[in-house]
Amino acid sequence: MSMAGFFARLFPFRKVRIPDRYHLRIVTSPEEMTCVEMLPLEIRFVLTKVPERIMVFRDLLERGFGIGVRTVDHTPDALLKAIDHISQLTQENTIIPWLPRLLREGEIPVFSEFELRLAEQKKINLYEEARLILARRFEFKKIVLVDLENKGLSESERDLMDSVNRDLYPFAIDYIVNRVLFDNAHTRTEVAQSIIKALLIVGPIAHVLEHWVHGIGKIFAASADDLLAETAELFALRGSGFTWRQLMKRSRILVPVFALATYGAFSVEGLIMQGRLGLAGVVFGASAVALSLTTAIQSIGMYRQAYVRLVQAKKLATQDSRALWRLALRQDFTNPARLGLFIGACTAPLMAAVVFSLFPALVYNGWILALLGSTESLVAGVTVFSAARINRYVFRRRVLVAMRTALDKPVELP
Repeated sequence: MSMAGFFARLFPFRKVRIPDRYHLRIVTSPEEMTCVEMLPLEIRFVLTKVPERIMVFRDLLERGFGIGVRTVDHTPDALLKAIDHISQLTQENTIIPWLPRLLREGEIPVFSEFELRLAEQKKINLYEEARLILARRFEFKKIVLVDLENKGLSESERDLMDSVNRDLYPFAIDYIVNRVLFDNAHTRTEVAQSIIKALLIVGPIAHVLEHWVHGIGKIFAASADDLLAETAELFALRGSGFTWRQLMKRSRILVPVFALATYGAFSVEGLIMQGRLGLAGVVFGASAVALSLTTAIQSIGMYRQAYVRLVQAKKLATQDSRALWRLALRQDFTNPARLGLFIGACTAPLMAAVVFSLFPALVYNGWILALLGSTESLVAGVTVFSAARINRYVFRRRVLVAMRTALDKPVELP
């Protein structure tokens, strides 16, 4: 059994996902049209484009129809596979900016003859994969007319919905790009989620060790989380398409960083004995996240090198070094687990310093040490499990702001 399978059995957390499902939110009462702010955002968008539609929609509702917003819950697996094929075989394991350009503008990425032949050997047609993504991009979000009383739809009503969805298209494309980028990254966090749950065993072991010999529990609490977090990072990058040979090159700097972090954790007890609790907390927190922070920076660097190769292959136009770093940051942080690890790694030393300074009695509590030593993984876990909600909120705010700035009609932000 694989390590991911072992932890999945030990800490079950996944729900069964039915592929290609969508949900439908329906407006059925004419009175709902009197309060536009309460309508679904998609309907508000097309009403803002053509305000006269309020009366048209009201008339449809009075005649027994419902106006629904159909939204795909998850990017179809066939699309995610097509994206992975193009990303790994032709785009140096990146999905930005080629995927947004393909979805927004229909711009098919550049494929070399070597890449086309290599894909054919794997029974993959890259152009067919690109056309599949283009053909199915309209399935994500639509406004539909629901025949609640089985009267049937007339040709004029079908034409009306076609017109409405043409106006919805800019909104729908924004949603599609956002949804695909999120799902493409989120499918790679499953191993990371399983390993994060394994951190539950660190606390009791650290507590026993710290009460056996002061300082040993601190070393274990700091280093165990680093090893688990590095394993999660390796699998996340491997899931993004990087080879084991590429990933093993990272160990050249990780081994000395891990040795330095272990020495730092060993020196924490001496600082506590000297009464320098704040500094002891900073050293403990920094030692606990040194490996995670190093790997996070390395993964950004790996993506930056990938973009450099794309520029050299004339697949990416920009030559601006700062633009390449921005692309690398955006690409790396589309993965919520890696974003959470980076945020947690930056905040861990401060949190440890605060706890050590304000609650000195807790510096020998293995559970607290494990909690502080696992700050980056805990933040990563929170980021992963709340990523969908955060993503929806950020997208909603961005669309509302775009509606207000792009149109000459005011839109109130709720």
